Parts: sequence; C-alpha cells; structure tokens
Amino acid sequence: MYTRRRRGYFLLMGGCIVLFVSAWSFVRLWSMPVAVGMCLVAMVIPPVAAIFANRRGPDDRWWDDPSGDPKSDDWWSELDGKKHPQE
Repeated sequence: MYTRRRRGYFLLMGGCIVLFVSAWSFVRLWSMPVAVGMCLVAMVIPPVAAIFANRRGPDDRWWDDPSGDPKSDDWWSELDGKKHPQE
C-alpha cells in the first residue's frame, strides 16, 4: 500500500517538475501564455500529490491504532463497526 502511494506521489511530483522546467526552458520561447499556464498547473500538483500520498485506505490503521485502554479501544471499534464490545 505504501509503495503504491509513494509511486503515485513521485509520479505527480515528477510531472510537476517536468512542467515547470519545460515551461521556462523552451515553451516560453514559443508562447508565454502557455508557459504561464503550465506553471499554474504545476502549482496545483504538489497539494494534490500530498493529499494522494497521505490518504487513508480502507484497511489502513494510522491514528486509530489500539491505545492500550480496553474500554476506549472497544468504544472506537464499535464506532468503526469493526467489532462489538462484549457485554
């Protein structure tokens, strides 16, 4: 799961760098508005890449790992619908 997210993040950020560098290396010689447009697109990519890389999958457990308090863990598990506490 982490490999898939890491690969997607690096592909998006690589695309961002390619857009930015190509816009100011040779596209600006052809058309300045297109170069500025490419930079605007490149400006949007890093937040999208960060959201993509940090999104939680259905089976991921990041911040909701068991805390060690059985009552609290049972309560959170019941809210998540993963198991019901013993009554």
